[in-house]
Amino acid sequence: MELMSRLRANDGCPWDREQTYTTLGPMLIEEAYEVIEAAEAGDWPELRDELGDLLFQIVFYGQIASEQGHFDLRQSIARVHEKMVRRHPHVFGEEKVEGTADVLANWEAIKAAERQASGSIEKTEQSLLDGTSARLPALLEAFQLTTKAARVGFDWKEGEDIFTKLAEEIDELRVEVAREDRDHEALAGEIGDLLFVVTNIARWYGVEPETALKATNRKFRRRFRHIERRVGESGKPWSDVSLEEMDRHWDEAKKIEREPSGD
Repeated sequence: MELMSRLRANDGCPWDREQTYTTLGPMLIEEAYEVIEAAEAGDWPELRDELGDLLFQIVFYGQIASEQGHFDLRQSIARVHEKMVRRHPHVFGEEKVEGTADVLANWEAIKAAERQASGSIEKTEQSLLDGTSARLPALLEAFQLTTKAARVGFDWKEGEDIFTKLAEEIDELRVEVAREDRDHEALAGEIGDLLFVVTNIARWYGVEPETALKATNRKFRRRFRHIERRVGESGKPWSDVSLEEMDRHWDEAKKIEREPSGD
């Protein structure tokens, strides 16, 4: 915090002094994803450094808030400490719980009571979905929304039921794609519904979908890079490389990854 104060001082760094909440937003998100990536990869030195980078962004936000007279980062720390103690009565109080389900139910009840007590939301306007930001990445938002709804029983009874819904959504998408007078908005809606169901499958089986998709993106990068290397070695221009050749290179990349010495 002292370092950030110095960087933002009148005789500090021009770049740091120019930053605002708006300009810092993308960097905060990027650093958060880099923390997740390092953790998923089990790269502990990288995780150590990325956590530092993420903390630096948080301190940056806190410094701007302090300069504008809104609050001090120490207050943020104190507030979250108080909140965590309040929302864990089974640890710091006399509340008894039998498992995670009880903990989550208590958590939502305590949050609802906090909102009502604060007067920030009229009782008739309160929602269990409050607190899930609409600015989250869409996949993560869907995961959070359905997680909250599931806590009060709004969920499928069996995992297989979700696959039935998945098949239904795929059929509806196929119908829309096959229409001669295809409507782009309707098509986008059907694709959105399909993605929403896939997100629910991930949630049901305990997989965080944003992280899972990120891992698949990294896998695609590795395998496509292998294709690029093979094409480069062949000396052919891309226009002369057939899809069949690229598929062979892709399968080769998959085989390499499965070998003990692979990733």
